[in-house]
Amino acid sequence: MKVLKNKKIKFEKSSFIVCLLVILLVAFGCIMVYSASMYSAQYHFGNSKFFLYKQILGAVLGLALMIFFAFFDYHSLKKFRWIALIVTTILLVLVFIPGIGVESYGAKRWVSILGFSIQPSEVAKFTLVLFCASYLSDNHEKIKNFKTLLPVVFVAGALCLLVILEPSMSVTMCLLLITFFMLVAGGITKKHTIMFSIPAVLAVPALIIAEPYRLKRLFAFINPWASPQGEGFQLIQSLYSLGNGGWFGVGLFASRQKYLFLPFAESDFIFSIIGEELGFVGVTMVILAFLTLIYFLIKIALNAKDRFGALLASGVAFVIGVQTLLNIAVVTGSIPPTGLPLPFISSGGTSVMMFMAGIGVCLNVARQSKNQ
Repeated sequence: MKVLKNKKIKFEKSSFIVCLLVILLVAFGCIMVYSASMYSAQYHFGNSKFFLYKQILGAVLGLALMIFFAFFDYHSLKKFRWIALIVTTILLVLVFIPGIGVESYGAKRWVSILGFSIQPSEVAKFTLVLFCASYLSDNHEKIKNFKTLLPVVFVAGALCLLVILEPSMSVTMCLLLITFFMLVAGGITKKHTIMFSIPAVLAVPALIIAEPYRLKRLFAFINPWASPQGEGFQLIQSLYSLGNGGWFGVGLFASRQKYLFLPFAESDFIFSIIGEELGFVGVTMVILAFLTLIYFLIKIALNAKDRFGALLASGVAFVIGVQTLLNIAVVTGSIPPTGLPLPFISSGGTSVMMFMAGIGVCLNVARQSKNQ
């Protein structure tokens, strides 16, 4: 009886820490979005709080989704996996339809419905986690049979194809990594792991060569100063921003790079503004917050009462981890530039809502594990 009581306290502690960290990250994100976008929003839209209002709306709706899924039995999600997959596929197709799909900087990644913009690729990440978790948990006894893995490969391939046509190589790579992780977590053999690894690795140079602008980005990554006013401009401005921050930063709201020097300062490159305004200490605290969050999500997954819950929670943890890692790697010049938002912090209502909904599912897994 004492052991069960201690276990209940541990799970309540894990859930509380996860909730606290997510709320703090989202609130911090609203502040940083306002700081990073106040000038560009005033310049382009005549309202310095334009992006802030959108971020707050996404945060409020995300909180509602997090609370809902925290109390919605995650086992019932299995019933909706095909519906979620069909809806996500339709949304990904709608981006190519004139009048519905919204194009920005040559990419069609948004859908406008009743005045609201939705980014289907953000939904696709969590739809893929749900489908893989459902299918792999139901077929875990046959997981060593290659034919059993084909539905997962087919679904992931279809989603990746639609996303790369937008085009969005960064999200495509994220979907491939999610699929690979879910298969490994589901228990595939070493032989199949190698079998899926080889084409995934070969796909990266193939996708880069397929589009000339990706080659330019690669060359800009190798030597951004060779094209300081072209492909290397964004990375150089990002490095200026981070370097200007020093140990403790120039102060909140005091960034200079946000004055139209650093493109996408409020979204993909918000980590650079954090580094400039809060310095090395500030970015270290942000990284520690993400590491702590991922640690407790993995803890929830390891203690889940069934395979489905474990795969769901670990999948959400992986999406947060890989996207955070890729975003930070891009803004620091560690990998070629890609367009992935920093979870919970970057501007983007769809992203915030989906990540908070995913956290709600993890909280439900923890709550049901606690009640065993």
